[in-house]
Amino acid sequence: MKKLLALTVAFAFAVGLAGSAAAQTSSPPPAEKTEKKAEKKMPTKSASGTVKSAAPDSIVVAGKEKGKEAEWTFGVDSKTAIKKSGKAITAADIKAGDSVSVKYHEMDGKAMASAVNVKAGTTAKKEEKK
Repeated sequence: MKKLLALTVAFAFAVGLAGSAAAQTSSPPPAEKTEKKAEKKMPTKSASGTVKSAAPDSIVVAGKEKGKEAEWTFGVDSKTAIKKSGKAITAADIKAGDSVSVKYHEMDGKAMASAVNVKAGTTAKKEEKK
């Protein structure tokens, strides 16, 4: 009888230790939680329109927002994916008059572009017609 009681107590103890060890390994460290919260605070927005000007670190786009004329200045950095016809280009390759769609997020009160898609042939066709 004493052996059965001792085995039961030992088994319960072992299960308790295994459960607490599993619980410790399944929860992410606090740093990961902070990073996930930071990502949630920066929702991705989108805008589309015509490029008014482009520089290596910014793009100015004119378009419509909620039915009204609008103009946005988007910051561009090394993390910004800029593509035209599926090929990677740089901000310097974007010309005034190009039609673009921009995915961006607010960072420190500024709109930072995360992706810019230049619609193919928008400026080239205009120049050929002239």
